[in-house]
Amino acid sequence: MKNLEISALFAALGDTYDEVRHRMVPCFDDFYGMAAELAALRLGPAPRILDLGAGTGMLSAVVAGLRSDAHFVLVDGASELLAQAERRLDGRCASCTTITQDMREPIPGGPYDAVVSALAIHHLEDSDKHDLFKRVHHVLKPGGVFVNAEQVAGTTERVQKLDHSLWLERARAAGATEADLEAAHRRMEHDRPTTVGTQLEWLSEIGFQDADCFYKNYFFAVFAGWRS
Repeated sequence: MKNLEISALFAALGDTYDEVRHRMVPCFDDFYGMAAELAALRLGPAPRILDLGAGTGMLSAVVAGLRSDAHFVLVDGASELLAQAERRLDGRCASCTTITQDMREPIPGGPYDAVVSALAIHHLEDSDKHDLFKRVHHVLKPGGVFVNAEQVAGTTERVQKLDHSLWLERARAAGATEADLEAAHRRMEHDRPTTVGTQLEWLSEIGFQDADCFYKNYFFAVFAGWRS
């Protein structure tokens, strides 16, 4: 399935998108908070920040809470979600530009002080993920950071099953209904998660410095690397 078609699945959630995301990510505050903290670290004045697979701008909004002087460029395959992002970021940052396109298309603009993404890149096949990481490295300024808050694969089948069962418990405790979970499982059929270790190896091979995983809660992980 193409990335734009996957975006349409999320766009179909309409105005419930944010509410569902909070229930489906029980560790939401820590997960997004760590990603935003890494993205805002050591940024100069008026930074340019690219958000890939931005959806309704949830991650960008958290980053903007730390850096209201930032100029954001948000990319997603669903224009309906980006319209919500524009409303969310209005008045909360220096500027916000939205672009509707597939993540496999050329990255718009650049250079950027930071490139961020949340729960989007795992929809790509491994070869496309690796290619995207290379293109991200190319559009970053020296010293710029790439932060990916992502759904990742377990290191073994046993770990994968444990992660999933524990996530189900946490999601239900956070208020997820059986209808929510059924819909989430349908969307997960299109997921192509990769282990943290594999993706960190890719980042290092591409040339990112200090690539590491800074947060992990079952299959939710935040990892980052810097361009030298």
